[in-house]
Amino acid sequence: MTIQNRESFLDNVAANLGRNQRTEGVERPVWSVTPQHDVFKGYSPDKLVEELKHICKDIHTDFKMTTRAELNKVLKSTIEAYDGKRIITSSDHRNQVFGLDDLFTQLTAEGHDVHVWQANEGKENQVIAEKADVGITFSDVTLAESGTVVLMNNKCNGRSISLLPRTYIAIIPKSTIVARMTQATKQIHEANVRGEDVASCVSFVTGPSNSADIEMKLIVGVHGPVAATYIVIDDA
Repeated sequence: MTIQNRESFLDNVAANLGRNQRTEGVERPVWSVTPQHDVFKGYSPDKLVEELKHICKDIHTDFKMTTRAELNKVLKSTIEAYDGKRIITSSDHRNQVFGLDDLFTQLTAEGHDVHVWQANEGKENQVIAEKADVGITFSDVTLAESGTVVLMNNKCNGRSISLLPRTYIAIIPKSTIVARMTQATKQIHEANVRGEDVASCVSFVTGPSNSADIEMKLIVGVHGPVAATYIVIDDA
């Protein structure tokens, strides 16, 4: 990733501090207290799953646990519970890995309208997402503390999939679950340091849409999916 206008930006910041930009002798501080590393420290994968399940109650999100073999059955029943006739999903290699391509073919044969996000269809993907009953994506990193799924949005996985349909389903491989934001941002940073292509847009989605702006009263389903389900797969 190329950082544009970095030096001129830093020169401007330094000038507003009344000095020149420092390029030498700068050391990263060592903090005496680092609570961000202590949340759920040492928790096993199973314990993190339990924390995620618990927090789902607070964020008004249905939680389901399944295996690879039962995933299609659980996903189909969830779609049916949402009366999902029009479905949009990402063009994710994990669709094939976990056998979802077979389910999407079956649903299409049964009369459902299943759209897999296409990079060459541009804005049309968003139009379809607006009309969809269900949006389905895999989570790339999952935060047990807040019940947040982290989505690396790219040309095959538009953010509209989790934002515009009436309901949303996140498929969460158990191996993606970490304690909190600290571990997620560390993964993104380390991938960037290794020179890997990192998504220019990363979405942090926590359950269905909601707002408490009016008189501090929580309203769920105000500007996006009105309901959400997390399906955790034991992918060990």
